[in-house]
Amino acid sequence: MSLIFNKKYKLESSDKFDEYMKALGVGMMTRKLGNTVSPVVELTKSDDGKFVLSSNSTFKNSSIAFKLNEEFDEETPDGRKVKSTIIQDGNKLVHTQKCDKHNDTTIVREFEPEQLKMVLTVDDITCTRIYKPVQ
Repeated sequence: MSLIFNKKYKLESSDKFDEYMKALGVGMMTRKLGNTVSPVVELTKSDDGKFVLSSNSTFKNSSIAFKLNEEFDEETPDGRKVKSTIIQDGNKLVHTQKCDKHNDTTIVREFEPEQLKMVLTVDDITCTRIYKPVQ
């Protein structure tokens, strides 16, 4: 199975997201806002071969443009500056974020026709977020 492009997925459920954000040093007010929004995520591919992963919500919109297997600078939605690398493993994108101030994080996005499963890991905390297709 391959990645699914140009399909929008909206957050339906989230488990341990607050604990995940707390481990990254995200402040209480930002965590409260982050826990209340249901972002819509979409993966597209541009003509130059770059992937674009966007996340839009009433709180904040963000997007990253990247090439597989190439390190790039990323500013996370909570303001951390990290060095990121994204690799493809079948229908999964494995996103590693390296940061001097915090521990490294891994985000695995598994694209399926009926859902996008996102597993975020930092230290011993694993957060699972399930997104469902937007019609």
